[in-house]
Amino acid sequence: MASSISAKHGLLTTRSSLFHGLRRKTPPGPARVQIPAEVQSLRAATSSSTADSQHNERYCLDLVRSRDYAGFVCSLLLPEEARRSSLALRAFNVELAQVKDSVSQKTIGLMRMQFWKTAIEDIYRDEPPLQPVSAELWRAVRKHYLTKRWLLRIVTDREKDMDDRAYRNLQELEAYSENTQSSLLYLLLECLGLKDIHADHAASHIGKAQGIVTCLRATPYHSSRRRVYLPMDVCMLHGTSQEDFIRGSREQKVRDVAYDIASQAHVHLQHARSFMKDVPAAATLAFLQTVVLEDYLQRVRRADFDVFHPSLQTRNPFLPIQLYLRSWKKTY
Repeated sequence: MASSISAKHGLLTTRSSLFHGLRRKTPPGPARVQIPAEVQSLRAATSSSTADSQHNERYCLDLVRSRDYAGFVCSLLLPEEARRSSLALRAFNVELAQVKDSVSQKTIGLMRMQFWKTAIEDIYRDEPPLQPVSAELWRAVRKHYLTKRWLLRIVTDREKDMDDRAYRNLQELEAYSENTQSSLLYLLLECLGLKDIHADHAASHIGKAQGIVTCLRATPYHSSRRRVYLPMDVCMLHGTSQEDFIRGSREQKVRDVAYDIASQAHVHLQHARSFMKDVPAAATLAFLQTVVLEDYLQRVRRADFDVFHPSLQTRNPFLPIQLYLRSWKKTY
């Protein structure tokens, strides 16, 4: 028994000695492993790059969700490979759209527009500015080979629109809408990998309709700031003045102006739908905004074209569902 115990102790001692010997000869775990400085630097750079990318994506998402809710929902309904790029483009559009209302002097606004012109040139040289929207836009350009002309055209026409004056006529408003809203739709089609003449034709008319509706829908907001941008030729035709809109008049002549402008938007919408059968089904996802346009035109008609009616100042709670159903049907 004693020898047995001694043997046990001997075995335990041997194991213990072997263990301690290994501990002395083998460096303990990762703490002693020497990682090359280049690898450490690469890991840090990759981690930092990933964090920046996530921050930029979140910035664009939050910006679009807060300033262009309909566009935000439309982007979420796009295929995954186009979703992030769509949000980048819409964030870029929001950044430009809010310049006019956020600056106190035209000169400051023009400087910001120049920043974006330079930024676009830098993006196509793979040297984007250290700004979240610029970084996301650069990513979208590299992924989908977006056409620089459309981006520059949006900035150029936003820059021209810095003047605080009404559009001379409906044609001028349509031209502005084509160069801004339609250009954005052309870029969204490129994100979807589509280059189709029929889709472009539809995008042209939908963009014009969107620009017209946006101008009409923003009338109460602009009037509260003593600004009127509605086409002067339509206002003169019905004998209305800017003061009528500034004081929020709901007279028939003011409604007649709204009717004529809304009717022109409806004409563009119907024209875009007239050749839907020739447009690729995949392109319809870029045109989900037609749901928003149709919703506003129906509501303003129910309000007898009174753009100051309280019902027009609230968001349609069923809009996300309507957009989802339209995306499922593959129609616009």
